[in-house]
Amino acid sequence: MSLFWVMIPQLAEIQEQMASSKKVIMREEWEKRLNHIRIRKEDMNKLVMNFLVTEGYAEAVAKFRMETGTEPDMDVAMIMDRMAVKKAVQCGNVEDAIEKVNDLNPEILDTNPELFFHLQQQRLIELIRNEKIEEALEFAQEELAPRGEENQSFLEELERTVSLLVFKDVSNCPVRELLDISQRLKTANEVNAAILTSQSHEKDPKLHSLLKMLIWAQNQLDEKATYPRIKDFLKATLENPAV
Repeated sequence: MSLFWVMIPQLAEIQEQMASSKKVIMREEWEKRLNHIRIRKEDMNKLVMNFLVTEGYAEAVAKFRMETGTEPDMDVAMIMDRMAVKKAVQCGNVEDAIEKVNDLNPEILDTNPELFFHLQQQRLIELIRNEKIEEALEFAQEELAPRGEENQSFLEELERTVSLLVFKDVSNCPVRELLDISQRLKTANEVNAAILTSQSHEKDPKLHSLLKMLIWAQNQLDEKATYPRIKDFLKATLENPAV
């Protein structure tokens, strides 16, 4: 992460210097430039803490605070409440998740019809997954169809979901991905983001924005210089420039 942090100002500086012509910057020179940039440990700790809070790692937040003295910008109890909602969705307990969200703040669902629809859609998916066909049809007709009449995109999503019932072997269904765990995770992340927003907290970790900035800066600099760029962001290793 420290490499990401120091790369951005360095890229901006080099971009200005190379505006007139494309230049080859060798690894030794590039690393020398990077080593001149100093990032405070406190800033790095805040970046890590922000990631832990936003992603909901409550135990890690408490431990990291103890080890570094970095204070989270949210109470640990609030993080645990949010993660209880997220976990309920991930486990397929959507009714429980909706109840927990309303306990936290009923305005979250009252003011976000798309989120509420997606939660109800996930309830329908879970009924289909558990082969409760009659209950699924009744739920779709009573709870989701009226919302589909008011919103075309909701109607299309409802039709896609109900199409799961047409296939005895869902492996042949063109929308079988709705039964994947990834669909639960997608809905859980949407709920997580909505709760964070209701608590006046950014819904994505600052680290994500920092990474996007780095990718953008590299793409800009590619037009003006050849340099040791980061290609594999998981390993964050520098790649020797092609001469």
